[in-house]
Amino acid sequence: MSQEEKILVTKSSMPDLEEFIEEIRSIWDSRWLTNRGEKYQRLENELKDYLKVPEITLFSNGHMALELVIEAMGLTGEVITTPFTFASTTNAILRNGLTPVFCDIDPVTYTIDVNKIEELITDKTSAIIPVHVYGTICDVDRIQEIADKYGLKVIYDAAHAFGIEYNGCGIGTFGDASIFSFHATKVYNTIEGGAVTCKDKSIIEKLNLLKNFGIKNEVEVTEVGPNAKMNEFQAAMGLLNLKHVDGEIKKRSMVVAKYRELLGVVDGITLPVIQDNVKFNSAYFPIVVDPEKFGASRDDIYNHLHNYSIFSRKYFYPLTSSFEYFDGAHDNDDLPVATDISLKVLTLPLFADLTMEQVERICSHIIELKSK
Repeated sequence: MSQEEKILVTKSSMPDLEEFIEEIRSIWDSRWLTNRGEKYQRLENELKDYLKVPEITLFSNGHMALELVIEAMGLTGEVITTPFTFASTTNAILRNGLTPVFCDIDPVTYTIDVNKIEELITDKTSAIIPVHVYGTICDVDRIQEIADKYGLKVIYDAAHAFGIEYNGCGIGTFGDASIFSFHATKVYNTIEGGAVTCKDKSIIEKLNLLKNFGIKNEVEVTEVGPNAKMNEFQAAMGLLNLKHVDGEIKKRSMVVAKYRELLGVVDGITLPVIQDNVKFNSAYFPIVVDPEKFGASRDDIYNHLHNYSIFSRKYFYPLTSSFEYFDGAHDNDDLPVATDISLKVLTLPLFADLTMEQVERICSHIIELKSK
């Protein structure tokens, strides 16, 4: 491997250390570390405004947000979803005792193919769980039409969609609920963390019970719930990162623009789609490699970059429908687009502190591989 400076696929956004120390100082005064403390409540209110959502509740991580909102909505039977996602999406469905029914993806947006959803609906279907991918959003209008037609719930996995707006509306306002991830690697982080947004206050109330062991008051426990609460240190990090997130996204967008400039003319590489009426968040920069046109495969690029201390990611690969716990139960022949994209997609390094020189270095190594 080259001895050049390492470039990781991501790097967490963090405030100045002194700023964080000042923010957490009051925790030492109050000794209130968790259970909806002052910082938690402040963050909940500030995120509600920033995300332009009617209701929100915070969690220890995005996975528990999804797992518990599925439970809170009382879903049964089958759930139509995408295999082109992180393990959390599929695991949350399975851990609720539900059956994921995998729908292929759109070849342009890589989100669930709305033209293939209806053929998968049965009398056992209770919901659709689509995923906004890389900051590219699902066809929320068409999905809602289908859900209304068949009386289905819609829960969006919006882990990649922090701060995105569609037609001026926060992305968390669509469907019956959305979940966000505030993991350290995301555009916005609370170290670990997550949230559920929705319009129905009764769902929020049930979630607040579920994430705290189902404890209603000192003597009543009404739900069988885990511990999935966000603590005050997470909330403190979230408060500070929220102050800086617009600046971080602006820096990330400059990185994306440079990638587009340098790779947009390279035959055999497809760049992410730019959607109309969408305020984008520059969450990820995936490229899809056509080995015949480019002259090398996705894996060739991955290995070539690695040799120069540049770490990209095969994301999402493999499809969740291929995971070992299914023991071959799912036939990926029914998922030709998702299968094809999973074998060709590579997410390049993207974070706010990535320099233009580093982007040029990454792109030059990709282009030199094509010229060999």
